[in-house]
Amino acid sequence: MTNIILLFIAGLVILILGAELLVRGASRLAAAFGVSPLVIGLTIVAIGTASPEIAVSIQAAANGQGDLTLGNVLGSNIFNILFILGVTSIVAPIVIAEQLIRKDAPLLLGISLLAFVLAFDGNLGAFDGIILLLLVAMYVFFALKQSRSESEAVQKEYAEEYKQKESRTQKSIIINSAFILAGLGLLILGSNLLVDSAVQIAEVLGVSELAIGLTIVAIGTSLPEVATSVIAALKGESDIAVGNAVGSNIFNLLGVLGIGALVSPNGIFVGPQVLQFDLPAMVFVALVTLPVFYIDSRISRIEGGLLFSYYVVYVIYIIMRADGSASLTSMQLFITFFVPTTFIALMIAALRSLKTKRQDNSIR
Repeated sequence: MTNIILLFIAGLVILILGAELLVRGASRLAAAFGVSPLVIGLTIVAIGTASPEIAVSIQAAANGQGDLTLGNVLGSNIFNILFILGVTSIVAPIVIAEQLIRKDAPLLLGISLLAFVLAFDGNLGAFDGIILLLLVAMYVFFALKQSRSESEAVQKEYAEEYKQKESRTQKSIIINSAFILAGLGLLILGSNLLVDSAVQIAEVLGVSELAIGLTIVAIGTSLPEVATSVIAALKGESDIAVGNAVGSNIFNLLGVLGIGALVSPNGIFVGPQVLQFDLPAMVFVALVTLPVFYIDSRISRIEGGLLFSYYVVYVIYIIMRADGSASLTSMQLFITFFVPTTFIALMIAALRSLKTKRQDNSIR
């Protein structure tokens, strides 16, 4: 078992290193050809941080291990919102940009519901994959179009984070192209090691590949997003911190799941457990972002603590479900824990926001 865990960790380290080299090479090459920092942040960095999920999902799907692909995507999306935004806002409360409230959060909810609908027949096949990939192309196109009308403050924030001073010389083009190729090679190697070791861990522990995908694989492949969001929050770059998590979720569902469904020989099987709990949980997480983002246009430490506690409960439930010791059904868990705590927390946040507005009005 020790050797398998070391193999998993090695695969994870290689994956993250590959993603770092890919992002570094691609962003510098783009900067050399005059691409703006905002576009680099919205496309190259967003896709680059999701590259571990892409590599693992392609490898697993090609091997016919659809549970691992599905678990990785759903688990990463739940992790990105509950854990990353939870921890990030505990470190420093996050201010939510208007675009995230009006466009990105509703879009994430819509795409989550679409994924649920496509998976409802128990299989995500090539046709479903084509639909999702067409939508990701449209998403990138509109993101680039939207970038032209972003406020000066947002553009400055991205410029401070992603501005590259790179001259377009033959040497720089060769070096950055080498970074990209090396990154892709490491992603392939790392995904092979991680997928093989994850399957072995599932066999040794006697749990499903889905459970492993939802937890350790999802957490591992999401580590680049953790680093990006926490560092951005500490710098006061809220747009990058939240946009990274929400954008990664959109790309996971459209790009990663789309590619996985397309390359899987017989499509990705979606079992009853996923339809009854894991997909609804992902939709619920996307739904929660709407009121959390909307109330007071920020994520406070209390709300961050709520999101983080959700993730702890979710992981405990997945572990208990995997070994057959879960005493609550998925519906009972929603009714007895998630719904009441969400309602209470949002009511407290709304009352606090109302009180703040009244104080501001009285000062005026």
